[in-house]
Amino acid sequence: MRIVYSKRALADLDQIATYYTAHISPTIAESIGRQLSAVIARIERHPEVAPRVTQRSQVRVATVVRYPFRIFYRVNDDTIDILHIRHTSRRPSEI
Repeated sequence: MRIVYSKRALADLDQIATYYTAHISPTIAESIGRQLSAVIARIERHPEVAPRVTQRSQVRVATVVRYPFRIFYRVNDDTIDILHIRHTSRRPSEI
């Protein structure tokens, strides 16, 4: 399966990198980026493992270990659409 990032997910990645680089540490920003990549690689290998979102049964959510982020995605016939990457302390929003 091929991974496809939505515009929103790409914006999320950019915001995460920008914020952590500017306010925390470039090293932490790189570590978060590596961990997000590792989780997305795991999703690519085993897309059906993560639980479904209750309100939207086609959307699944993978938790990022060590960092407080969740990756929301949808499995299609030949693609996995990464929809949104959200910090867990943020209010739930539309996916």
